[in-house]
Amino acid sequence: MSVPSIVIPTENLLRLGLKTTENIHYQKTPEELVQDTLRTGEGILNDTGALIINTGEFTGRSPKDKFTVKDDQTAETVHWNDFNIPIEPKYFDIIYKKVMGYLDKLPEIWVRDCYTCADPRYRLNIRVVTEKPWSNLFAYNMFLRPTEDELETFKTDWHVIAVPELKLDSKECGTRQHNVSLVSFKHKMILVAGSGYTGEMKKGIFTILNYILPHERNVLSMHCSANMGDDGDTAIFFGLSGTGKTTLSADPNRKLIGDDEHGWTADNIFNFEGGCYAKCINLTEEKEPEIFQAIRPGALVENVTFFPGTNKINFDDASITENTRVSYPLHFISNALEPSIGGLPKNIFFLTCDAFGVLPPVSKLNPGQAMYQFISGYTAKVAGTEAGVTEPKPTFSACFGAPFLPLHPGTYAHMLGDKMQEHKVNVWMINTGWTGGPYGVGNRMKLKNTRAMITAALDGKLNMVEYENHPVFGMAIPKECPGVPTEVLNPRNTWADKNAYDEKAKYLGGLFLKNFEKYASGVSNEVLTAAPKI
Repeated sequence: MSVPSIVIPTENLLRLGLKTTENIHYQKTPEELVQDTLRTGEGILNDTGALIINTGEFTGRSPKDKFTVKDDQTAETVHWNDFNIPIEPKYFDIIYKKVMGYLDKLPEIWVRDCYTCADPRYRLNIRVVTEKPWSNLFAYNMFLRPTEDELETFKTDWHVIAVPELKLDSKECGTRQHNVSLVSFKHKMILVAGSGYTGEMKKGIFTILNYILPHERNVLSMHCSANMGDDGDTAIFFGLSGTGKTTLSADPNRKLIGDDEHGWTADNIFNFEGGCYAKCINLTEEKEPEIFQAIRPGALVENVTFFPGTNKINFDDASITENTRVSYPLHFISNALEPSIGGLPKNIFFLTCDAFGVLPPVSKLNPGQAMYQFISGYTAKVAGTEAGVTEPKPTFSACFGAPFLPLHPGTYAHMLGDKMQEHKVNVWMINTGWTGGPYGVGNRMKLKNTRAMITAALDGKLNMVEYENHPVFGMAIPKECPGVPTEVLNPRNTWADKNAYDEKAKYLGGLFLKNFEKYASGVSNEVLTAAPKI
């Protein structure tokens, strides 16, 4: 049941532009939102009681359809590029009117007040208005949840409005096609139209925090997961999607701070979110028990299929998308830290899924190498995930999150460098990709070995072993690691054809050099000397 003392904020909604406030569902519980989704025929329950929905045409973000209004506030501060795409203010006005007019015609809408940033010093209040009840459930799961008392005096800082069924006229609205994810810093508003993919809301909020916190509050915002040991030591895991941020931070021996988005202040690490948004493809209870067990009542699972004749999820089926997802509140993880605020980090891990099989499974980076790898933000997609891709496809995403960074990547890199130096943080690179050869020849790194390497680094056991330097990339490779077969530590030793390894290492090094050309003029000699040697 909804809490009866909470009053629907009709006055604020009318000010927002709605002409009617009838049939508004405000601050509904997860159970009610599930029932609303079942009532509207847009979802079903699986055998464990989670809500299963299909996001429709879009099963992932659409970066080319994400626009930021270019106005007096953003013209000189946003780093305009292929991800930060400008749109004129007049088009925001047109799209906004269409969105509000569309909401007014709907038979019912769902409204939720929530906030981001677990550290109260940086809290940002958000009002989420959605066409779909399951979109509202996503907001409940992913953002932080105010108490009843806090709702009595809730003042909205930003609005997120999501209307998946509204198709825009691209010529009239200045968009690329019928869908849009639109950010206006002047209006403090995110509009998502034409796409049901819930991650657009999440990453829209992440984008604005990546502007506000570094630019206005001197807080480093990071695309990373984080956890904390019993003695208060925090570990940070940077990585692009699919490299293992969620999986590797869900460690039963450490408290989970969060799985994707964090801020680094002068005295702590804090989570932006109140939940997790985990990939489900090939999910097993054995490999990822915390995530597997989180798929229960209240969880929202997207774009999966069932075994025929059952409501049991087939996690191996990618027929709808490889990007199958589940969102759930942070407290679904048994060892989640609440409030999700940790101490200053002692170790940073850069996660990469190297499908070329070149990079070591674990290596230690010096400060110059750490900055070089952070600015590079490398991972590789495997062959077969996209049409025409016959070998691993390299992906470089500055600061491991370029699509969500409104400021120049150097802003984040310099802040990270200063903090690493000030707090004397150990920086490690972890390759969760291939060993013994590239994709199609070698094998994927065993999760148990990766976990053992990270544990050894966290426990300080890699401080007492010998190292050798990689001939191309220069990082220090341990010659032994507790709980890990010695023969897998140096990637060259795992290849049957050593000459083929050397050639592939030089090839990958060349890709790094080519990618880094656009950053070379803005970095120090220490960073430049950390480039691959080919």
